[in-house]
Amino acid sequence: MEHLKILVVDDESRMRKLVRDFLVKKDFEVLEAADGEQALDIFYEEKEISLIILDVMMPKINGWEVCREIRENSKVPIIMLTAKGAESDELLGFELGVDEYISKPFSPKILVARVEAILRRTNKYHLEDTIAFEGIVVDKAAHQITVDGNFIELSYKEFELLTYFVENAGIALSREKILNNVWNYDYFGDARTIDTHVKKLRSKMGKKGEYIKTIWGMGYKLEK
Repeated sequence: MEHLKILVVDDESRMRKLVRDFLVKKDFEVLEAADGEQALDIFYEEKEISLIILDVMMPKINGWEVCREIRENSKVPIIMLTAKGAESDELLGFELGVDEYISKPFSPKILVARVEAILRRTNKYHLEDTIAFEGIVVDKAAHQITVDGNFIELSYKEFELLTYFVENAGIALSREKILNNVWNYDYFGDARTIDTHVKKLRSKMGKKGEYIKTIWGMGYKLEK
């Protein structure tokens, strides 16, 4: 696989090393910056950076300013890291064009899974045209899904939803996150529409529908 470049920006060297070690295990090439100024220097010097993991609180130039400048020049995917959990921060991030928003502390494995999912959505990371989980096979090129070898007929959104579940298998997904990634950030409808689609998916998937677990008060997780 081509070694995609990921820029990790955080003023804590221990955090950068932790993230770098997990990314390197997945065959990514990792570039590091200790502050916002260094991050921008690397961004302008390096070619073909595929994704940026960017901490908010940094010396010299903070993450928001770095994000704002990068967005004026590039659509490269950005994951923001922050110790804050304020909704206003998250909203600001999305207004600036952030692709993902993760609060510290976080699981490095979850972060890597988010990186892979974002790169797949932006067509930069191709494991293959098909992805699978326990007999559920998603053929993205043909836009069709089989369960234990049998084709199932799905609506466009049902296909997108199940694809998102398979891409993030084992990860707890909130209803808000599902809405943001499947229905896109400009969707302002009722999150209960997800429950309706999940109910239909489970019905169409037969016994494998049981793999879509409900996480009460939060959302869903695809797991055996």
